[in-house]
Amino acid sequence: MLAPSVYGTILDVNVGPNGQFVYEPPFVHAAPGDIVRFHFNPKNHTVTQSAFDPPCVPLQDGFRTGFIPVAPGTDPLPVQEFHVPDNHGAPLWFYCGQTAHCGQGMVFAINPPAEHDPQSFQAHRDLAIARNGTAAVAPPATTYTPAPEPHWTPPTTTVPYGGGMYASHEPAPTHAVTPQEHRILVGADGKLAYSPANITAAVGDTVVFEFRPKNHTVTQSSFSNPCVPLEHGFKSGFQPVAADATDFPTFRLKINDTAPIWGYCGQVNHCQSGMVFSINAVESGPNNFAAFQQLAMRPSTSSRQTAGDNGSNSAGMVVSPSVSVAFGTFLLAGLAAAFL
Repeated sequence: MLAPSVYGTILDVNVGPNGQFVYEPPFVHAAPGDIVRFHFNPKNHTVTQSAFDPPCVPLQDGFRTGFIPVAPGTDPLPVQEFHVPDNHGAPLWFYCGQTAHCGQGMVFAINPPAEHDPQSFQAHRDLAIARNGTAAVAPPATTYTPAPEPHWTPPTTTVPYGGGMYASHEPAPTHAVTPQEHRILVGADGKLAYSPANITAAVGDTVVFEFRPKNHTVTQSSFSNPCVPLEHGFKSGFQPVAADATDFPTFRLKINDTAPIWGYCGQVNHCQSGMVFSINAVESGPNNFAAFQQLAMRPSTSSRQTAGDNGSNSAGMVVSPSVSVAFGTFLLAGLAAAFL
């Protein structure tokens, strides 16, 4: 979308203020050349363009920010701008692409018709909620069945992607047209937490874990055993980072499907303190992130945690139907001991 040659009025919109699934204000009226400036509040949201109907489906070639994770206390807040085109005043519709947010009414509009119009902002929001943000046509009522645990199979082929070769037992995955990079901070500000701890990622996206000072891991587990390494799952190994470090190690996951991924920090008692994360958790069902974190923090969890977080995979990557992993590089000069 081309930016206008002369900028007009700047219209500020808060995305997810105070932890709410809303845009504030929920709609604006703007002229061609105006700029809608989206301020992203803590948690992890998007601004994604859609049609009036369906309300929660990306518009082909439409505007999208991708996921913008924001840790609590971030100042200033990250900003994304949308330049209002000259489309003769036609309404423009947007929504948050985070799981279940659109279905809870997190939609936004530019130049929506008046309230009495059948395509008013309220009508658009009601449509998003009625369809639960899942499809162009309301699905029939179903009973939720938790997804089975992943089943790993040995790789048999190699697949080129992003300049490297990744092993896979399936044909090369069909990647999104514009893959996104999601960044998760590990232990930011000395907290026993991943920030953000629960994200949604599409096929072809990359999740980058960035390790902050002290000593943490990124270790895959299962929903039912939050603090136990998953057999053949990915492991970063321990990543000690000095308090005055300016170069942070990273660990990268490439998403090959949207099955839920669960993980934790293998440092002593960190998982039991709630230091867990999820990717593509089904928030509308019982196996959601909050349930996973509560399960990790149960007193019995500590007795079930096992060793196995020190090592990394011999080939520098782990392969599964869900994710292929490549290690980030980092410097440990001058570090003589691990930081607990």
